Amino acid sequence: MDTLSYKTKSANAATVEKNWVVVDAQAAVLGRFASEVARILRGKHKPYYTPHVDCGDNVIVINADKVRLTGRKMDEKVYVRHTGYPGGQRISTPKLLKQKSSSILVEKAVRGMLPKNRLGRQLYRNLYVYNGSEHPHAAQQPKDLKF
Repeated sequence: MDTLSYKTKSANAATVEKNWVVVDAQAAVLGRFASEVARILRGKHKPYYTPHVDCGDNVIVINADKVRLTGRKMDEKVYVRHTGYPGGQRISTPKLLKQKSSSILVEKAVRGMLPKNRLGRQLYRNLYVYNGSEHPHAAQQPKDLKF
């Protein structure tokens, strides 16, 4: 009897195969798009997914400035942060963030869907977001991915 046929394989940093993928955010709804990107970053699309290991791919997001929000979220959704000082609560909307840089919207949405621990911080470093359709990662030979 083949004993390896029924054993669960656990991935580690040495056995994980990391790839590079390019994802186009043009006309994509922000939340739905971010959940798919977070899934790829986490590695849940791979058969050897292991919860405590970074087994996801490196994701390059292009056309982040063309991402959209449904309904009236562009004006009514609020992002709240605190400076740490008394009275230091700061509120911003997606419209204000988009004026600064549209990549911030995608980065915040994806980061919120990753684990809130050291693994999540490590996974977030595998995300590269660009406003236009150009990116400087041609040397990694990324593959196009469509959702």
